[in-house]
Amino acid sequence: MESKVKMLNATKYVGGTVFSLGIAIFLYGFFVSDYSAVTGIGIGTVVGAVFIFVMGSFFVVTEEILEKRYNSMLNVRKLTEIE
Repeated sequence: MESKVKMLNATKYVGGTVFSLGIAIFLYGFFVSDYSAVTGIGIGTVVGAVFIFVMGSFFVVTEEILEKRYNSMLNVRKLTEIE
C-alpha cells in the first residue's frame, strides 16, 4: 500500500510541477513574447503534464486491480485445498 501512495505522490508532484511550468510558458508566450512557438510549447507542456498524471494514476490503479485479482486467486486455491 505504501508503494502506491509513493507512486501517487510522485505523479502528483511531477505532474503539478510540469503543469505549472507549462502554464507559465503559455502565459509568457501569449502575453509577452511575439513568437507563437512559445505558446505552442506551453500548450504542449500542459498536455504533457496531464499525460504524466493520467499515466501514473493508471499504473497505480492497474497495480491495485492485479493485486486484488492475485489475492482472490490465492484465496480460492486455499479454500479448495482445505476441502
